[in-house]
Amino acid sequence: MKIGLGLPVDDPAQLLTWARRADAGPFSTVGLLDRLVYDNPEPLVALATLAGATSRIRVQTEVLIAPHHNTALLAKQTATLDRLSGGRFTLGIGIGGREDDCLAAGIDLSRRGRRLDEQMELLRRAWSGAPYGEGVGPIGPAPATPGGPEVLFGGFAPAAIERVGRFGDGFLGAALPPQTMDGLYRQVEAAWERHERPGRPRLVAQASVALGPEATVGSARRNLLDYYAFTGRAAYMANGLLTTPEAVRAVVEGYRGIGADEVVLYCWASDAAQVDRLADALF
Repeated sequence: MKIGLGLPVDDPAQLLTWARRADAGPFSTVGLLDRLVYDNPEPLVALATLAGATSRIRVQTEVLIAPHHNTALLAKQTATLDRLSGGRFTLGIGIGGREDDCLAAGIDLSRRGRRLDEQMELLRRAWSGAPYGEGVGPIGPAPATPGGPEVLFGGFAPAAIERVGRFGDGFLGAALPPQTMDGLYRQVEAAWERHERPGRPRLVAQASVALGPEATVGSARRNLLDYYAFTGRAAYMANGLLTTPEAVRAVVEGYRGIGADEVVLYCWASDAAQVDRLADALF
């Protein structure tokens, strides 16, 4: 099973340090979250920079809120990132749920799921090299990955599970313990079979971690509370933060036991020494 790192967004200047350390170590992926009305770097721009500064590790959105984006431009941006990274890009994708983000993007909050379904049809068409639409030719460049970058859907609703079977390569489940994630994974596999997809979906989990001194853990808790304040469950999310090597190892083993192909450990504090601490704890 692979282990990736979700990168903290509280100090964008540190992202290159994080990515280079992860690339030199045993980790499989570096990921970035997406928000519009928030103090985070734009993930596609940031991941393009990180891809250019690394040679091995994959770069991933966790998750890109696609309905906020112009679809034709998103097709071009994601194909470009996949091409320039040599096929090292994974598009984690979802619908989001923040009203202020939707207002800023000028989209209808209640239609974001339907909009994503429409976008996926167009993205797959663009990545295949087919004309984008009536009177519109193909949108290049061709991605390095045939058919387009790997797509993982995030979310908890039945519609998100169904999208994996219809459009995706796998599922990215976040903020749930292994015993709860197990049920979602089995639903994803059932959706895959309903749509008669060959092989099996890739199953990815995400857990929040902070390894280090009290200042690092405290910073991570504050960032978690701020990021999830809109949900009304911020305290629950902060209480789920894994702060010891033993807790991190136990959760990783729990996800391994339910069939996860990869666990992305999301780091909420900018202390880059956590890369080495997590490597020591797990490898």
